[in-house]
Amino acid sequence: MDLFLLMSPQDFYLAIVVAFVAGWVKGMVGFAMPMVLVSGLSMMLSPELALAGLILPTLVTNSVQALREGMLAAVTSIRKFRVFLGVGLIFLLASAQLIKLLSPNAFLLILGAPVSFFALIQLLGLKLTLQAQSFRVEAIVGAVAGAIGGISGVWGPPTVAYLTALNTPKKDQMRVQGVIYGLGAVALVVAHLGSGILRAETAMFSALLIVPALAGMRGGQFLQDRIDQAQFRKLTLLVLLIAGLNLLRRGLTG
Repeated sequence: MDLFLLMSPQDFYLAIVVAFVAGWVKGMVGFAMPMVLVSGLSMMLSPELALAGLILPTLVTNSVQALREGMLAAVTSIRKFRVFLGVGLIFLLASAQLIKLLSPNAFLLILGAPVSFFALIQLLGLKLTLQAQSFRVEAIVGAVAGAIGGISGVWGPPTVAYLTALNTPKKDQMRVQGVIYGLGAVALVVAHLGSGILRAETAMFSALLIVPALAGMRGGQFLQDRIDQAQFRKLTLLVLLIAGLNLLRRGLTG
């Protein structure tokens, strides 16, 4: 099997577990799948393979999340956040082409920085507040999210921070996140078909992670209302912070 030229069978089975856990977290809190996937997979696989692995599970699970309330609601969210999506798309496609120019250490630093930063500010309870949508702010946040997302596959931190700053209602925020991440994942597929990260063998690996990711997501959604989400979210953020700091350590020490 060509897949096992890229990794050992043991690493593949561990990747399935990571995908399930990432889906479970997403089902519980609505985000963090790419962060969990890229942090977990990078502990045993190359950063490029970890990035390839997260692409298709992210695409499928966010499509499910975006369309949970129907196509009309999803289209409404697209129109409302069209500036964020448009600017983010441009920067995502551009930054994705820079991957081949990055050293492995630089790649690990770029992976670890947004994960660590987002987890830390959330654990510290720091919040930004915006009274209403602003074209300039939305364009800047979209550019940052797109630039980070194209390289690392992780665009959740600035997206969640922006939606939270707008005090977006929980139900709307879950749908909007699904729409933004889903369309971002489509762009990521296109971008990394061009960059060479997503090719026949890595696409097969990514596709094999879809089922465990969906299974985990369903499990997380089932338990969403049955446990203390605040405590679970703190634990998730703590795990992400540790994983992000580990990526930064590896990037700095080689």
